[in-house]
Amino acid sequence: MDPIDAPATYRPDTPIRGLSEWLADPVRPADFPETTLRFRNDRAAREVGLSDFDDAQWISHFGRFEPLLDNLPDPLALKYHGHQFRVYNPEIGDGRGFLFAQMRDERGRLMDLGTKGSGQTSYSRAGDGRLTLKGAVREILATEMLEALGVDTSRTFSVIETGEELERGDEPSPARSAVMVRLSHGHIRIGTFQRLLALEQRDEMAQLVDYCLEQFPGPPPPDDAPGRDEPAVRLMHQVVERLADLAASWMVASFVHGVLNTDNMNISGESFDYGPWRFLPKWDPGFTAAYFDHAGLYAFGRQPEALHWNCGQFAVALRLLADAPPLIAAMERFGPLYMRAIGRRWAWRLGLEPGDDEANGRLVAASEKLMRETGEQPDAFFHRHRAGKAAEGEMAEALAAFSPMEPEHDYWREGAPESMLIDEVETIWSAIAERDDWAPLYDKVARLRRVGEAHGRPPEPEGHLR
Repeated sequence: MDPIDAPATYRPDTPIRGLSEWLADPVRPADFPETTLRFRNDRAAREVGLSDFDDAQWISHFGRFEPLLDNLPDPLALKYHGHQFRVYNPEIGDGRGFLFAQMRDERGRLMDLGTKGSGQTSYSRAGDGRLTLKGAVREILATEMLEALGVDTSRTFSVIETGEELERGDEPSPARSAVMVRLSHGHIRIGTFQRLLALEQRDEMAQLVDYCLEQFPGPPPPDDAPGRDEPAVRLMHQVVERLADLAASWMVASFVHGVLNTDNMNISGESFDYGPWRFLPKWDPGFTAAYFDHAGLYAFGRQPEALHWNCGQFAVALRLLADAPPLIAAMERFGPLYMRAIGRRWAWRLGLEPGDDEANGRLVAASEKLMRETGEQPDAFFHRHRAGKAAEGEMAEALAAFSPMEPEHDYWREGAPESMLIDEVETIWSAIAERDDWAPLYDKVARLRRVGEAHGRPPEPEGHLR
């Protein structure tokens, strides 16, 4: 049992239905030959009042997709466009997933349950609408590691093996199949707004802006921001704030998402949709995760640039509702917000009380320089220097401006940190593929949750739902 307080009460709430006529299409889930429960996130389920299901009930809802009580009567495949590797594509949408349910969490925030691998929709094109079991296992590992490192991420809620054999060109086939459910604040993408711009649906975009401001509330823009009272401008500021912090959180976690297309950018600021992700074996700005990213467009060190570019596409879409200057003013905040966020998060990961912007900047620069010189794996670097220990030279000088946070968890007195390098991911998967041994996966999840306990709550980001 995870150390969480009493379960929240299940509180269904489906505001998406007010937009669904033009935002989504009702769909039918696939009828799978088997439904074998492989992973259920009871910690997340307690936060939305769904932890009391027995395994049979869990499977009926998250493998057979029987509607939850007083929730969406039919799943919804959301409509959107997107820039994919900066080429605009109007022929996308939820092709192997759908929005299954909405509810309030224990803090009153709207939460979505969305799927991956739940069958074909009108946006599947030539795809089969399915998900490999390996892809689902990889997403469990990515989301658990990122949550432990303070990244605002979707959480893997459920994985059920579905008994089909899938043909895939980029991995050994036939592959085992699964259906996955994610828990997140929302599934409204930058690409959702791009579609409305392309269709010149101004009234619908105004409704969507209002929905996002109501369901994903954030602080108002700065007092001197032009057009700060316009809804579209307010939302633009919030998205810039959220994506600047998201970019910083990936960098501090030494994480490479791999596919930063505009249809993979949530307005809520959450990281989601994990395909060819990697964590760095060493500090290398040029490291790429996707084998098909030949130009390194989404390389590790270019992730802030990619999210800034995506914010620009959001601003272009919002021109349907607002003038350019206030949107550009919001865009210009990205760089300073990112620098503040990375300094704040860097100090946090080292177990230090954050300093001023100048001190934080020196700390980041000294740390990056040391990792480049030594080739040390980032998780090992942060572990070794936790609370300012084991520092020499420029690193010691940079750390002198900081005070350690107290108290320190036992995890930091252990010799080696948890990491999530590709060799371990493959080893965990091999145990499942070759022996149907799930113990290494479950053990890794338990260890990663202990990492999260050791780090504690991440610094409060600007513009986020927390």
